[in-house]
Amino acid sequence: MYPEDLKYTDKHEWVRSGNGSTVRVGITGYAADALGDVVYVSLPQVGEEVAKDDACVEVESTKSVSDVFSPASGVITSVNEMLNSTPEVINADPYGDGWMFELEVSDPSEFDETLDADAYAELVGE
Repeated sequence: MYPEDLKYTDKHEWVRSGNGSTVRVGITGYAADALGDVVYVSLPQVGEEVAKDDACVEVESTKSVSDVFSPASGVITSVNEMLNSTPEVINADPYGDGWMFELEVSDPSEFDETLDADAYAELVGE
């Protein structure tokens, strides 16, 4: 149900390891379903420094507005510009084209508290 190659946070973000200390971040399918149809996404700025648990993305849906939090401290190195014109891709492909930003992580030990796919499924009761 949840991709095994990802790490998950208790705030419903996923993290995919990339090159070196760069990770890609998005929200889980569970979070996307809970939000409903996503209609707008406010992405962070490339070069912005964020701390672990900082709200750095705002997602607006037909039901509510929710924040997406940084899973670690670091610098935003890339954002998914496609979400500016087609935010609904978050609902259609949350683990692929629906990614939100890439982060150059300054302290990898901050991932020590992340969950694997089984632990995340248990967290959300699936």
